[in-house]
Parts: sequence; structure tokens; C-alpha cells
Amino acid sequence: MGKNLVQKIIAEHLIEGVQKAGEEIKVKIDQVLTQDATGTMAWLQFEAIGVPRVKVETAVSYVDHNMLQVTFRNADDHRFLQTAANKYGAYFSRPGNGICHQVHLERFAKPGAMQLGTDSHTPTAGGMGAIAIGVGGLDAAVVLAGSPYEMRFPKVLGVMLSGDLDRPWVAAMDVILEMLRRRTVKGGTGFIVEYHGPGAKNLNVTERATITNMGAELGATTSLFPSDEITLEYLKAQGREDVWRDLQPDPDAEYDEIEEIDLDELEPLIAQPHQPDKVVKVKELAGLPVDQVCVGSCTNSSYQVMMSVASILKGRTIHPRLSMTVSPGSKQVYTMITESGAIKDMISAGARILESACGPCIGMGAAPGDEQVSVRSFNRNFFGRSGTKSAKVYLCNPFVATAMALKGEMFDPRGSDLTAELVDMPGSMLIDDNMLVPPADDPSKVEVVKGPNIQPVPVKEPMPDVIGGKIGLMTGDNISTDDIMPAGSEVLQYRSNIPAISEYVYSRFDEEFVGRVKGWGQHFAIIGAENYGQGSSREHAAIAPMYLGLRFVIVKSFARIHRQNLINWGVLPLRFEKADDYDKFKLGDEVEIRDLHKALEDGGNFRVTVRNLTNGEEAVAVESFSGKDVACLKYGGLLPYTKEMNK
Repeated sequence: MGKNLVQKIIAEHLIEGVQKAGEEIKVKIDQVLTQDATGTMAWLQFEAIGVPRVKVETAVSYVDHNMLQVTFRNADDHRFLQTAANKYGAYFSRPGNGICHQVHLERFAKPGAMQLGTDSHTPTAGGMGAIAIGVGGLDAAVVLAGSPYEMRFPKVLGVMLSGDLDRPWVAAMDVILEMLRRRTVKGGTGFIVEYHGPGAKNLNVTERATITNMGAELGATTSLFPSDEITLEYLKAQGREDVWRDLQPDPDAEYDEIEEIDLDELEPLIAQPHQPDKVVKVKELAGLPVDQVCVGSCTNSSYQVMMSVASILKGRTIHPRLSMTVSPGSKQVYTMITESGAIKDMISAGARILESACGPCIGMGAAPGDEQVSVRSFNRNFFGRSGTKSAKVYLCNPFVATAMALKGEMFDPRGSDLTAELVDMPGSMLIDDNMLVPPADDPSKVEVVKGPNIQPVPVKEPMPDVIGGKIGLMTGDNISTDDIMPAGSEVLQYRSNIPAISEYVYSRFDEEFVGRVKGWGQHFAIIGAENYGQGSSREHAAIAPMYLGLRFVIVKSFARIHRQNLINWGVLPLRFEKADDYDKFKLGDEVEIRDLHKALEDGGNFRVTVRNLTNGEEAVAVESFSGKDVACLKYGGLLPYTKEMNK
């Protein structure tokens, strides 16, 4: 039986365990990236572990989220991150150098590597044949300190690509939108998605990266493509051909499940509010007025995308009723499109050019107006993520979005008088790493600088045998970490201050939540439905509720990263054995779980009775915990467990 690419790469990094779906394994990690919204806590956690220098081959600390200097707190976080990277052995990507995933693809990612990142879109590097996994900050900190990464061996979904995208108005983003249309935001849970086949050879590295980036919206562990001559061309252009290697699945490779996509048959697709899987054909929405268009984000901000967008705008003017923003993905891209004159074409058309940062994608600026329609080439359109609750955010490929900016309404530009020139990737890119600061040769001479907003990492007490409290919240399906812990300029400034940021927990979803649970003055629980915790890897969505008193969450199903973040912070994540038992609970009910320690002894088949002390109902909750999960829960989280193990 031939091996797929996932099996080959993991085999090279396997420390312990067997490659069988569902089995616990330990793997060596080559690279770790952090970004400023999650990295502040990650580096505070690394510091708390007490290891003097990072233990991985390459670590990079990026600044790309928390960019608007609305108070001193933003700049203080940046200074902390720079001095911590300098002292502890990481590169520091300065503000303005670009979005972490775009820069990492350009300057650090390499075929066959295993990479972690404190951002859910870390799988972008899968476009280069790496296994790149988004995790919470504490998972990254522990690996930086020298521990292997522990995970369950995933199932592998093989996606056979045939055909070509070589025609106007259809782009790489339509591939992943088609996957979301078929499989939904839960359809990749427990899988690594491996793209292969003749169609894969017709996609360049940044197109592949668009697909693997937005694969996070499937709930997949990660996504990746083979490394081939196309990968070599990209690395040569970046002056990094020395890291290239040929990596292909065996001709007779087997997969747990298979999808097939004929690129010749794809047409422009669009995701409707408020989920990335509410996908329809663009032509089905023709005539809907558009108020805003935003192009960029880590999904679609490469040189090729920016140049192609400029070619559509050249000599034209965006519609007078809307506003358009463009976010180049990196300093490299920004500089090259400036030198080419493409920036002039964009500005002349009326587009607003933003800095190389996440920006509007995380609600950091460019919030739409009340009830407005915003079309974006981004990866997420969750309710309220744009910064405007009433806005209706749609997601489509950047070329179609640009065409809509000119027309002022939704339409399928195929057959129109508009032209789109798909610009080829150049044979060489502008290489200037002056915004990448290497770590200090002598860390003893570096002082880590912490401003007054940077607070110590909170630590929870060990898990008692009986836990209980009132139900602080009842939620529906697809609650995102944006719902739990919003982003945006007001909130991001407190990412290094858990007491302050905890005041914003669930603020967009339930404005009374924080006041309610603080008023109770006791521990509390949350009851949820399907796919609880989807979206961003931000562990603040676990830390801040824990700080407020959250002790357990019972749902119908979890998103992968958030479930692990809850465990890492000592919060018990459970699933209803019978989904209908959700109806036995309501807001404010008093609930209790007993005999936890005995149940944890059989972590792989954890099973407890949840008693509703208010109405007398009972429900059975289950979960499957690894040995490390059990230890973390007993100690009160991964940080106290790691510190104990390091003794």
C-alpha cells in the first residue's frame, strides 16, 4: 500500500506512537510562528515555563494584528514581543513587514517541515508542502520550550484536482469555496486535507496557499499540496531554493476519504452571511447592491493577486456608492507593486491602500456602515467580525470582488466588457529582510520590556472532584471564538491583560454575560450546540472565561483548537451523549458533576452524569481525553503541568 504525503512527513517527525487514525502521537516540530494578538500570551507563557532559549529550529514572532496605535498598550506589546524574541531566540518581524502567513511563506516555510502557529490560518504554509497546524498559544509555548507536539493522528482526505483555472474571473479561492459548499464548516474536522492530481500542477504556490489557508474554515487540522517543480520555481524566486525537496504521494497512495474537483468546471462562487459555507454561485445574487469591497488578508494578498486587481482597476473608477480597500500581504509585495506602478492604478481608481496587516479581516478598521453589504476576498464572515453587527459580509475571489467594486452591485463578470489580466509570478522577487530582526547572539544583554498593561499569566487551581455552578450561557450552533472573545481595536489592546480583556467576553453575543456571571460570584458552566468554538485559534476565548469562573462546557460538538485550548486552561470540555439532552437545561439552572477524579482515570472513555439541581433532570456527558489531557485537567492546565514536569 502506497503512502500519502501526510504519512510520509509525519513519519519523518514521529517520536512516539503509530500512524493510525485516532491514535495519540508525539512529533518533532521544526518551526513555530506567533503573531501579536496571540503571541503576547504565548511569550509570557514561554517565560513562565522558565526555559532560557527556544528549542525549535526556527521561531518567528510577527506583528500584524494589533496594528492601530489607539493607546500606549499596542506599542508596549510590540516592544515586549521584540525584546522577548531577541532574548529567547526568535526572529522578530516588525510592524509593517506584513501578514505573518504571507511573510512566512516567502521567507521561512519549507517543504516537508512540521510547523505550529498561534493563528488558525497557519495552514497557509501547506501550499509549499509543509504540515502547518494552528494551535493555541500555550501549545506553542510548550513546544518552544522543547516538548514534542502531541496530537491524534488524523484521517486524511484526499482531494484529486484535475483541469485548470487558466481563464478570467475564476480563481483559487473558488476551489476552497467549492469544498466548503460540499462539506460545510464541520466537514474537515479530524482530517488533514491533501490536494493532489494533475490539476494541482496547474496552480502556483500562492494559489495553493490560498486554498490551504481557507481550509481552516472546514475545521480541518491542516491542508497541504505536494512539493514539486512549481514549488522550486517559487523558492528560486525567493532566493531559497536550497530548502526545496521533491515531495509527492505514492502513485498508489490511499486516503480515508476522497473528493474530486475538476477545475475546468468551476465558476465564480460566493459565501453569504454569516458562515463561510453558505456558498452559492455569484450569478445567483446578481443585482444586489454593494456598499464596500475589501481585497487582501492572508488569503488573497500575494503579488499575483495585487497585480491582477490593479489590472482590472487600471483606467477605471470604482462605483461612487461604495468604498474599496486593498491590503497588500507583505512589505515585499507592497514594494514590488509600488515600483511597478500598480499602486498608482489602484489609487487612481479610488481604492484606499491600507498597510500590510490583517486590518479589516479581524475588524481592525474599515467597519462597514449600518446594514451595509461588504464583499471581501477574506476567509471569514462571522456575525459581527467586521466590527458592525448589522453588516452583511460576503466572501468571493479578489477578481470578482474588484469587478463588483466597479459595477456597484453583485454580478458575474464573465462575458462582461471588463477584462482581468492574470499576472504571472515573476522569476525573482525583491528580497529585503531589513524588517526581520534576528535574535541576539548574547541574550544576557537583553532586557525583556513589559509595559504597565502587561499582566502575569493567570493560573487555575487543580481540578476538584466535584464541580458545579449556574449555567451562564446557552448557545446555538457554530459559535465562533469571535463570538466568545471579539477582536477589533478596542479589545486587541488588552491581549496581554486577562483581567481587562475578560470584561469583553461574549460582549457581541450577549451584552449581559459578564455582569451576570460576575454578579453570581461563583463558578459557572456553558451549554452549547454544534461546532462550538470554530474560527480563530485565540486562546483568550478559553483563558478569559476561565478567569471569570468557567469550569466546564457541554456541547453537541467542538471545533478542534478551542476544545484543546479549554483543556490547556483547565476547563473541562464535554459532549452530550444524546444531543437532545441539550433541552434539559436553561440559562441560570444550577448544575453539578461529581466523581470527576474517578472518571478521569479512564480518560479515553470519560463518562459522567450531569445533574440539573434546579429541575431534577440528568444527562450523560462523554469525551475522549489523552493521557496528557487528563494530566492537564488534574493540574489545572497545561502551564502548571509543564512546570511540574520540568522539575
